[in-house]
Amino acid sequence: MKIICIGRNYTDHISELKNEKPEDPVIFQKPDTAILLKKQPFFIPDFSNDVHYEVEVLVKIKKVGKHIREKFAHKYYDEIGLGIDFTARDLQQKLKDKGLPWEKAKAFDGAAVIGEKWLPKNEIKNINNINFSLLKNKETVQKGNTSLMLWKIDELIAYISTFFTLKIGDVIFTGTPAGVGKVETNDKLKGFIEDEQIFSIQIK
Repeated sequence: MKIICIGRNYTDHISELKNEKPEDPVIFQKPDTAILLKKQPFFIPDFSNDVHYEVEVLVKIKKVGKHIREKFAHKYYDEIGLGIDFTARDLQQKLKDKGLPWEKAKAFDGAAVIGEKWLPKNEIKNINNINFSLLKNKETVQKGNTSLMLWKIDELIAYISTFFTLKIGDVIFTGTPAGVGKVETNDKLKGFIEDEQIFSIQIK
């Protein structure tokens, strides 16, 4: 399986990190070794002093597709999830300053949280109007809605499939809203789609 991530897909997050608004979706990938194992805590890696949480809506691909037209993209997924793109922000900044790839800051072991629950798409009223949120120690730190995406889910699938063949089980991380921040030892993170809890993660 592939984990395909979209960067800079919410204007407020672009602004908070003082990035430029991209002309096209920003794509990067994480290996399957980045997936945090179920019921395991997230261990802050030794190589970073500034690991950030980034909550994101996820899409699971259900059939193989290449050069998918946007109007047919809805046929390639039927489940919506939630996860975290953990980012070693200090390391990422060093890499960006040198014009180097982000993988060391984004794709390390445990850097991809995939929630335990997947919600059937046919039970969601509007894919482009999904509320989601992240609680850190019972305080809401991120709130988003898919209506605020620069590129909506079907647009992303069409764009990604121009470059990469999508296969069954591939997961797309669709971008994070504003409110990202540092995690500390003993923090507890909980992710919600609407009012339904999708994951709970302990930080070690």
